[in-house]
Amino acid sequence: MWKSQNEREAPLPPAKPAAPNPPAAPLASPAAAPALSRGSDRPTHLSKTIQLKGTITGNEDLFVDGRLEGSVDLPNNSLTVGVNGQVQANVNAREVVILGKLNGNVNAADRVEIKAQGALTGDVSAARISIEDGAFFKGGIDIRKGGAAAKA
Repeated sequence: MWKSQNEREAPLPPAKPAAPNPPAAPLASPAAAPALSRGSDRPTHLSKTIQLKGTITGNEDLFVDGRLEGSVDLPNNSLTVGVNGQVQANVNAREVVILGKLNGNVNAADRVEIKAQGALTGDVSAARISIEDGAFFKGGIDIRKGGAAAKA
């Protein structure tokens, strides 16, 4: 006749069937450990609607397709300035690829690459530099051996 408090509550709806578990990732071997410490395989992405002012530091690759003003310090990783990217910063990275516009000095331990639609205004210090036909570059170049660039 009368129901207790517990009996009056509505029963829970039936549980939805669980999605099949994704296959387990293989365990990383000790040789793969350095790759895991660099962050994910995909770079961090600042899309073309993002405007950022300040200092960026980190241990991941960075892709900038928006506006960035300040400084970038990614000594063991790469910076890519996308086609829509507009960067006004001094950059310290392992490698820098420019498809958009970068105003500032660039210090790269490995290489700097300016693609055909890219523009760089500033001094470059790197072990290697590549400037494609049609690219814009205004500044000085200091080519250093790989070990010297990494120490600086």
